[in-house]
Amino acid sequence: MKKSLKFISMFVVAGMVMASCEGPMGPAGEDGAKGDKGDKGDPGTPGTTLACAECHNQSVVAPIMSEYEYSLHKTGEAFEEGTRTACAPCHSHEGYTYVVKNNTPSTFVLNTTTSKYVNQYFISDAAAALPTPINCMTCHSKLHTTYGDEDFSPLTNIAAVSMTMYGGAKSISFERTQGNLCAKCHQPRPVTKASDSNVIDYAVLVSSPTANFTQSTIGYRTGVHYGTQAAMADGVGGIEFGTGGYVNSVHASTASCKSCHMATPAGFGGGHSFNIHTSAEGSTTPTINFAGCNVGGCHTTMGSSNTTFTAARADIDAKLDQLAAKINALQAANTADLLFKEADGEYHGYFNIYDASSNPTGFYKNPNLGNVPFPTISNAAFGAILNYQLVYRDGSKGVHNYPYMKNLLEKTLAAW
Repeated sequence: MKKSLKFISMFVVAGMVMASCEGPMGPAGEDGAKGDKGDKGDPGTPGTTLACAECHNQSVVAPIMSEYEYSLHKTGEAFEEGTRTACAPCHSHEGYTYVVKNNTPSTFVLNTTTSKYVNQYFISDAAAALPTPINCMTCHSKLHTTYGDEDFSPLTNIAAVSMTMYGGAKSISFERTQGNLCAKCHQPRPVTKASDSNVIDYAVLVSSPTANFTQSTIGYRTGVHYGTQAAMADGVGGIEFGTGGYVNSVHASTASCKSCHMATPAGFGGGHSFNIHTSAEGSTTPTINFAGCNVGGCHTTMGSSNTTFTAARADIDAKLDQLAAKINALQAANTADLLFKEADGEYHGYFNIYDASSNPTGFYKNPNLGNVPFPTISNAAFGAILNYQLVYRDGSKGVHNYPYMKNLLEKTLAAW
């Protein structure tokens, strides 16, 4: 019995010793064969009506981008002033979309601390930082939101445009086919008073024509800037001397910016180039794309030799020349022209005043010429200068709104 117990005891101990000396687990075996393929899942939700490839291809987006390469919105000076808070609303993508989104007013508000008025039509410093050029989403603000046809309209702005030139007292309504999108920027800017920086009283230029103009100091750049096209096309904003006769072309009620400036592309014009000329920028013999004129309900044979076209342009050109000569004659001593003549031989509407950066050879107030003072001019004369700028800088030579511009110039020439 004792031997049996001893044997069992030795067996248990030996087993414990063997268990404590067992080696590490061996490597795993090879993977088993793959199982059968599972069933297909349920179909996904159908895609949007406008798949990316429907636009982003060689027949849609590619031509638009090529056309835009010739646009002055991209290649011109439009982007250079984008960091200035007062210029950015028209000179950068961020500025334009900011004033539309915030419904920024064009009114002048008194700063009680400085006793000066401030034009509210500007953007914040933050919005002016790192501006980007005008681009697709500047006009198509809903682009790439739903990826449907509705992304293309409405455009960023189709509301009537409150005119900054008049501090909001007048507006441009050129909505036909969304013309107010363009009018938001293609409007004249204000002339402000020297005394309190408020917008000048343009009505006084007409009501007191012979009185001396004293509301504003006059510098090289005094005036309405370059964006006068929408105001002239809509027949609003001119210094209207006399009474009656201020009627608009049929263009003001039936045509639009898009009608002509985005016509079927030809040469370097049309489409998203927004150019009316078929020739490249700077061409000495520019030709016009009349594709947008010769459409149903408008013209049929409009062209560069059409007498309606040539006569209107020749008439406006002649009246501008007459007005420029009359303005320049305001200098009694006839020492120098009152207006500055550009290298192209034209008077663009700038004053012949010294400006260190822009007009260092200017005659008046030039330190190198003895600071010759600018002559005193009447209210009517200053109004005439503004009207010259409005029509000249419109650039269409009457095409946009011939009856209005013709009457504006004729009554201006007769006013003094």
